[in-house]
Amino acid sequence: MAIDIGGTKIAGALVHPDGTMTATTRRATPRGVDAERVMAAVAEVVGDLSASPLWASAVRCGIGSAGPVDTSRGTVSPVNIGAWRDFPVQERVAAELKARGAGLPTVLAGDGVAMTAAEHWLGAARGHANALCMVVSTGVGGGLILNNRLHPGPTGNAGHIGHISVAFDGEPCVCGGRGCVESIASGTAIARWALDQGWTPSAGSGTGGPGAPRDATAAGVAASAAQGDPIALAAFDRAGRALAAAIAAAATLVETDIAVIGGGVAAAGDALFGPIRSHLAQYATLSFVQGLRVVPATLGTHAGLIGAAAAATMLSAPLPPVAASSPEA
Repeated sequence: MAIDIGGTKIAGALVHPDGTMTATTRRATPRGVDAERVMAAVAEVVGDLSASPLWASAVRCGIGSAGPVDTSRGTVSPVNIGAWRDFPVQERVAAELKARGAGLPTVLAGDGVAMTAAEHWLGAARGHANALCMVVSTGVGGGLILNNRLHPGPTGNAGHIGHISVAFDGEPCVCGGRGCVESIASGTAIARWALDQGWTPSAGSGTGGPGAPRDATAAGVAASAAQGDPIALAAFDRAGRALAAAIAAAATLVETDIAVIGGGVAAAGDALFGPIRSHLAQYATLSFVQGLRVVPATLGTHAGLIGAAAAATMLSAPLPPVAASSPEA
């Protein structure tokens, strides 16, 4: 059983051992409401799942959530869900499951860690014993696979590469640090820097084509970069350099051989990956990281649910044997 909690949607699914999903459901994440109303939307998702014929076959529940998270306490304080601060989501979901006859082991994972579990199980990091996986979107998050094991750390935040400092005299970051990767390479930072340098979004620079509203987001910057706009190209080069420095630092520290990048900004394709790969050679110089590869994530919008299920499997204690006639979901 998988639940994926984000700033725009709360999704759920029953995930089979081969990664296929059934009984998928979702609700919009309530805005401008109190903590209980947000939890009510999660409860509705659980209620939808409980209507599936496979409900009784579920063996674990993985909860993937936007962060910050504290898995040692089972709490979340998502930046994009203002009503939840130190909200005990793991305990509350477990209670919802029990109320519907499913007293399952539950596991909480941050969205970056969940994405990492997903990409290692079925995606671009599959077959790699040591990997860094990243989400580059409104923020920059990530997670680590070390020796074929998910490594979330004591509070579930290991691998949070977005708050590695790569600019000694860089601008302040929302985390309180200075020169963090997120303050340079997030979608928000890319668009802000481009606008500050005089970039002007062109009409139809978003997905709507000519005549559509001007898109002043990172997607608009990417569209301009694809058309050769020098400021847009510079914005992505700057972001790519920051990401390359951070990826090389992480790889040097724990000897990963692949970095997988997903999230909305990764949709820019070569505008982002070209600069990362170009700059990587300046930072990944030691012999044991010179073969480091940087590749796009492959699971897209499914990574949250698949990752929640994968994290539940990778971080849970082994289950006792079950009868062969008992199907698993």
